[in-house]
Amino acid sequence: MPQADEHSDAAPLVLLVEDDPQDALIVRELLEDSGLAVRLEWARSVKQARQALARLRPQCVLLDLDLPDAYEFSALSAVLEEAGDAAVVVLTGLAEEQAGLAAVTAGAQDYLVKGRVEAEWLGRALRYAMQRKQAEQAAVALHAERVRAKENARLERGLLPTPLLETMPIQVASRYQASRGSLTLGGDFFDVVESDDKVVHAVIGDVCGHGPDEAALGVCLRIAWRALVLSGLEGGALLRQLQRILDAERSSPEIFVTMSTLVLEPDRRTIRVWRAGHPGMLVHTPEGISLAEPAQGPALGLPVESDWEQHVMELPPGGGLTLFTDGLFERRLPGERARWLGEEGLLELARRRAHLDGQSFIDALVEDVETAAPETAADDLAVVHLRWKDEL
Repeated sequence: MPQADEHSDAAPLVLLVEDDPQDALIVRELLEDSGLAVRLEWARSVKQARQALARLRPQCVLLDLDLPDAYEFSALSAVLEEAGDAAVVVLTGLAEEQAGLAAVTAGAQDYLVKGRVEAEWLGRALRYAMQRKQAEQAAVALHAERVRAKENARLERGLLPTPLLETMPIQVASRYQASRGSLTLGGDFFDVVESDDKVVHAVIGDVCGHGPDEAALGVCLRIAWRALVLSGLEGGALLRQLQRILDAERSSPEIFVTMSTLVLEPDRRTIRVWRAGHPGMLVHTPEGISLAEPAQGPALGLPVESDWEQHVMELPPGGGLTLFTDGLFERRLPGERARWLGEEGLLELARRRAHLDGQSFIDALVEDVETAAPETAADDLAVVHLRWKDEL
């Protein structure tokens, strides 16, 4: 069948599903007189309609309910199943108006009765049907976004808890940022707690992958870490228990977790670090910022027989630490395909902000990273800054 508007590719595409050539001709003529610019395609059966829907993805379907290869509402069900974003308007006979009402209840946007349709009425009905479909889709998308936002909020509370500090004067600043290529949080997590012996413990970790499963696993490991630390475990023994939990909770044996767990002693100078495949950390001193790479063992979840060694660091007066996940530095620099920002590039950016402290330092560093390497689908990132309050 000729198109109602053969010259406008921007005009909406309407699929007419009608077995009667005379009725199809009437519809075409009415559309031409309606003032609504459309491109019209014709299918004579449910089978042809399904094929056309898959191939053409029209914006609207005009569907005759009385087709030779359909029974009762089977034509409508088949079209709705394949229609996707298309609005559906059904055509009924003079004696079948109740069928049109039932079709709207079943999912069609509108119905028209053959023999009672005028050109202007037809154009208005199609236009309103397409607008109504768009409004329905917008409402569904808004509801889904609200559900995702609530789920993200629940996951974020689990991944990024309030530090559990009672007497030790530790300043904690943090920032979490989800991947711009993902609609849900990832598996980056951190925590800071004070044990009964006045020792401050900190952790930062990263579950490989993105999505709600990884985020839920991150929450599980973060809560397990806190519980095990408060029960007296630390170091290699702590990581071995987390390894057992990971083996039990992960959905696939390919999932692994990088992690650094730290102990800040009450002398406010000594830091003990165990690193499981995780990136290094920034060390702040009155002289500037350096990158520390403590000795490390394998990431949790890898099929490697190994242990995690303790590394002791000295923190000078006025010093601090910034822990981070790889989303902060594993970014390609623009214009140079083979070059990545990397930890050395991150260190260079951090040194420009060495005069800042706490939240101001973290926020400025993240902004500098995104300016230097503005990837549209950057990984999740978590950053934590720790410093003794009375040494500011």
